[in-house]
Amino acid sequence: MAPIGVEEIIPDGTLSYFDKDGKLQNVSIYALAEKKKVVLFGVPGAFTPTCSLKHVPGYIDKAPELKAKGVDKILCLTVNDPFVVREWAKTYPEDSAVMFLADGSATYTKSLGLELDLTERGMGIRSKRFALLLDDLVVKAANIEEGGDFKVSSADDILAVLP
Repeated sequence: MAPIGVEEIIPDGTLSYFDKDGKLQNVSIYALAEKKKVVLFGVPGAFTPTCSLKHVPGYIDKAPELKAKGVDKILCLTVNDPFVVREWAKTYPEDSAVMFLADGSATYTKSLGLELDLTERGMGIRSKRFALLLDDLVVKAANIEEGGDFKVSSADDILAVLP
């Protein structure tokens, strides 16, 4: 399947997260993004070096700038189970802007055409590293990395395409 592209409507899908009360919740991506300007960025895996040390911290640090440019939500998607994602989110105690979402079986990631097969590295099917700028479910920017690169999907890259 071809990756999601600019001016396409994202597919709906269900993702998991833990709410502030510690309860596991399932949420529709449409419930999170409909009638909103949203950054949805994907990472290959929780606790992996580039994801943990560069990608996520960049969005946490730049959240005020993103919000000032009209972004309502910043969503981080990873192909890990929700329990791993909860523990990973706890490693960013200063974060109040990024919502961490689990796509445990890569079902939603596959519907976006953004799966990455890391089976040979012992990691199975994961997500490509990417950043999508959504405006009322429509993709306005699709910054999708090749391989393990981190060249086009940072918070600065998204800031550059925002008016």
